Amino acid sequence: MGFLKFFIFLFIILIPFEKISSKDEGGLLIKQNWPFKGIFGRFDYSSIQRGFQVYREVCSGCHGIRHIAYRNLEEIGYSKDEVKMIASEYELMDGPNDEGEMFERFAKPSDKFVGPYLNTNEARLANNGSYPPDLSLIVKARKGGADYLYNLLNGYKEPPKNFELSDGMYYNTVYPGNQIAMVAPIVDEIVEYFDNTPATQDQIIRDITSFLVWTSEPELELRKSMGVKVLFFLVLITLMLLAVKRKVWKDVT
Repeated sequence: MGFLKFFIFLFIILIPFEKISSKDEGGLLIKQNWPFKGIFGRFDYSSIQRGFQVYREVCSGCHGIRHIAYRNLEEIGYSKDEVKMIASEYELMDGPNDEGEMFERFAKPSDKFVGPYLNTNEARLANNGSYPPDLSLIVKARKGGADYLYNLLNGYKEPPKNFELSDGMYYNTVYPGNQIAMVAPIVDEIVEYFDNTPATQDQIIRDITSFLVWTSEPELELRKSMGVKVLFFLVLITLMLLAVKRKVWKDVT
């Protein structure tokens, strides 16, 4: 029984904890059946690539993903040449050079993603005092994770008649306080997918959510694969030890 309890304890630790509650700080979340959920969950790389397209064309004007390097895009199916081309579209400040001066250069695959603003003050000035958060870890930073982000982007509604909306704010059923500074970013056909997937609002939101889940945990598949191997090893060694125990004690009365 000792081995069984030990195995159960490790099994609980290794399996990613699933939140049972469907209620977040702002409102009820409609839970989605994501392909990356569960111990055997895996990424849908087609969806992640489409989500990256949505980020580039819709989200990158306000939000950065500073914890991801351009070369990380190879992990979701982009070739080295494609990554070099994507990186070369951005410029960043580097230096100092041999003369002790800072200089601008085009980004390289080894660089982190270049953000839309030089500093926090510039970001606030461009957004009526609100600071657009970095998105690379946004799924980890919000209770509810992918479900929260999916519901938030679908949560823009007309405010109730008795609801007083502040200037420059938008009504959202999920965001805490129901007032959010970000205008609804996703509508039908706001992008034209390269793979000709119908660009409905729901599809776009699913794809950008999948992409941001990947940016927050690009090692997810490796972690789950290692967890499954460890569990298999524990099961095997437990059976072996039980067999050895029975053999050693079989003649003891």
